[in-house]
Amino acid sequence: MALPNIFTKEVSDSIINRINQLTPQTQAKWGKMAVAQMLAHCNVTYEMAYENIHPKPNAFMKFILKLLVKPSVVTEKTYKQNGGTAPQFVIKDDKKFEVEKQRLIAYIQKTQSLGEAHFDGKESHSFGALNKTEWNNMLYKHLDHHLTQFGV
Repeated sequence: MALPNIFTKEVSDSIINRINQLTPQTQAKWGKMAVAQMLAHCNVTYEMAYENIHPKPNAFMKFILKLLVKPSVVTEKTYKQNGGTAPQFVIKDDKKFEVEKQRLIAYIQKTQSLGEAHFDGKESHSFGALNKTEWNNMLYKHLDHHLTQFGV
């Protein structure tokens, strides 16, 4: 079954509505992150797509990521609770809820505005070129997983 299309306004707005249900006091159903840390964690995916602030993996590591990690990230198969994450995605320090929330909403809106054609064949930070379906699966699935983690 295909995942909802994050590139459509309807799906993006639905995700944003879920984000807007969060408060600084929202508690996770599982895991160790506080809600502001989760929002910052979700922003990392977009930082990797739009910003040049995370070091890119070397050729060997990119090969390993494409071989072992990519299939679980870009397919429709859902993430398991309490699964591992890459070091760049681990948020250890406290974050400002409203700042991270607004950054994430802006990234989602930018992604929807650019559309799936912009992403079709776009190079990802860790996995090489992805098609629009792989980008959609990666972006939507990650957001849905963490919003579900926080009960919205």
